[in-house]
Amino acid sequence: MNPDPVEDVRLTDAREAAALVDAFDDAGGFVAAKVSSAANTLERMLTAESTVVLSFPAAPVATGMRGLLVDLVREGHVDAIVTTCGTLDHDIARTKATYRQGSFALDDVEVAEHGYHRLGSVLVPEEAYGPLVEDTVRPLLGEISGEGEVTGRRLCGEIGRLLRDEDGAEGSLLAACANEDVPVFVPGLTDGAVGSQVWSWWEQDRGFSLDLLRDEHEISNLVEDADELDALMVGGGISKHHTIWWAQFADGLDRAVYITTASEHDGSLSGARMREAISWNKLKAEADHVTVTGEATAILPLVLGAALERSGA
Repeated sequence: MNPDPVEDVRLTDAREAAALVDAFDDAGGFVAAKVSSAANTLERMLTAESTVVLSFPAAPVATGMRGLLVDLVREGHVDAIVTTCGTLDHDIARTKATYRQGSFALDDVEVAEHGYHRLGSVLVPEEAYGPLVEDTVRPLLGEISGEGEVTGRRLCGEIGRLLRDEDGAEGSLLAACANEDVPVFVPGLTDGAVGSQVWSWWEQDRGFSLDLLRDEHEISNLVEDADELDALMVGGGISKHHTIWWAQFADGLDRAVYITTASEHDGSLSGARMREAISWNKLKAEADHVTVTGEATAILPLVLGAALERSGA
């Protein structure tokens, strides 16, 4: 088994696909029409004087889509990120090691025998995940543990500053956020490899703790200070819900683009279309919004490329 490495997609690559999305306007397609609509909404989002929240779960960070997220941060299009603990895990691992291309059809017994974890069609080297994350995070926890309570945002920022010194820092999402002072909020911070190391450290040093309520205070300030609040949400779960939950305290989002593969017929939050959020006061009735049904690593580059080219952002 000698699989090829996973490479990041960049915004420069996405812009080359913009003409295709423009053609979707008149194509009469089904999801194609939603892709075009999403590009229109995102274009208005990028050119408005608004606070933009970007939310996503961890899995896309294991793929080349990480590059698009990094570029959005670097080019100043994002004011805050809401994500899951796995994002921290994958960003550390991919900054210091190499993920490989695989297939959904691989034999998982064989995958394990060759020293990989399988994440969909991505192969994660065993030594690049658990042990590498532990070796990165524990010395950092030793440096900040004397401070007592530490916010999740602070921990994410410290990891980002640490990764800036790595050879792979150019591709690191957390390093980009640290450089651009973009806050990263992880409401489920203990649910992942980084979170497990935080718990393990607490077991030996009960004077150290995470102040997640202060993170909520910072999100509250972000929402309260926003003249307009917009969101680009890739995938569902806690990252999407936390974003729209706080939006209700701003009387709802002004603009929203949501990309999901989930079905709405089971009543799940991940499957809920943006229109449902209106009834919860999480999206304004007059908001500019669209839900695109499709897999984000294929959809997001098209939407971003078209929106950025149209807006000149």
